[in-house]
Parts: sequence; C-alpha cells; structure tokens
Amino acid sequence: MDIKDSVVVITGASSGIGAATARAAARSGARVVLAARREDRIKKLAAELGGSIAVRCDVTRQEQVDSLVQTALAEFGRIDILVNNAGQGLQARTEQITLNDFRSVLELNLIAPLAMMQAVLPTMRRQEAGSIVNISSGTTFADVPGTGGYVASKIALERLSAIARNELDGTGITVSTMIPFVTSTEFLTSIRAGRADAEAMTAGANFDTPEQVADAILQLIESGEPHKDLVPAAYGGTR
Repeated sequence: MDIKDSVVVITGASSGIGAATARAAARSGARVVLAARREDRIKKLAAELGGSIAVRCDVTRQEQVDSLVQTALAEFGRIDILVNNAGQGLQARTEQITLNDFRSVLELNLIAPLAMMQAVLPTMRRQEAGSIVNISSGTTFADVPGTGGYVASKIALERLSAIARNELDGTGITVSTMIPFVTSTEFLTSIRAGRADAEAMTAGANFDTPEQVADAILQLIESGEPHKDLVPAAYGGTR
C-alpha cells in the first residue's frame, strides 16, 4: 500500500514506536489518527504533524475503540492502514506470574488488537483495500526465563495475524507482523511487573531507536509482506 494520501490509525501513539511511526507516516504524506490514553501527548503531536487528529482511546475498552473508528471515518471518510502498536511488558517466572497481571497483558497485547482489527475491517472490506500491521516482539525468538507471560501474548498475536492474513487473501487487505528487537522507548518504565529483572536482562544491549522501527513498519506496509523483523541473525532473526 502507498503511504502517501492514506489514512493511518496508530494505537499507542503517545510515545516511542507509535509516535515515531506517526511522524514517519506524516512525512510520507499520510493523514494520521493518533490514539492513546495520554490525550495531552497525542494532541501536542497532532498539532506538530498537521493534518492529523488525536483521539483519546483505551484500546481495552470496546466503546472507545468503536468511537475511535467512528471519529476517524467522520474526519477522513476512510481508514487505509491500522498499526496495532499499543502494548505492555511483563517480566516474571512462570511460578510468579500473577493471574491478574497475565490477564491484563493478554487484554492489551492480544484482545485489544483483535478488537481494533474487527473495528476497521468492515471499512477496509468496503474499500477493497487496507493494511493492518500488528507489532510483536523479538522476545518471541527465544525461550528466555521470565518472559513467558509476555511472549505468550505476542506469539498468539503473531499467529492471529498470520491466520487473519490467510482469511483475507484476495480481498485487497493485508495483515502483517512487525517484530522489533530491543528498542529505546518507555517500555521498561511502563512494564506490568518485573522492571528490575527486565532492565537487568537488557543491560548492555544495543538498542534500536523508535525511528528505525518506524521506518521498518512503513516498509512493511508498502511491501505487504507477511512479516518483518529487526532481530539480529545471532538471535535467529534476519538482520
């Protein structure tokens, strides 16, 4: 899909990968719908980008997901691209994962992207065109102790994306998965549990910038490929 003149909905757009993707899409000529809970941040970013709008949205709330899509359609008349970026980490060994933490991570990392996909797909089907990119994680490439809860949510999202892609074959709609590696964002500060352990695990790693991931996301949208990763070959990736 061509980014220029498209309407792009980005969740988790208030910082990190989401904000960087919004800037990159706007530079490429897209009109961007910025969705996040931190309304002050996305309003400031929308003013910076121009031709974009900010919509406060908790993607775990169905009524707010529906309102987000309705607002985007009222403003722009179409939705061409969805980037499901909102997510949260969880660091705890299997025996220590609290079920409430696990449920919350599944709700945000897996169920919310499904809700967003379901919300935009009727419009994309009418248009006979669309691109959905779901953001996974390079942690799915390894069986690192303490990552089980988080990785479970992201592996499930990857399979959901792949199956949805097959289901939508021939409709003009593509579903793709972006798999970043360690990225310099607020991810660790907003982690659901186990921040100290997560920081220790990533100590000394070479962090990608959000802008590097954003560029890769735009490349994935334009190519329509099933997936793209930024994981080094040493860890099983293609980089």
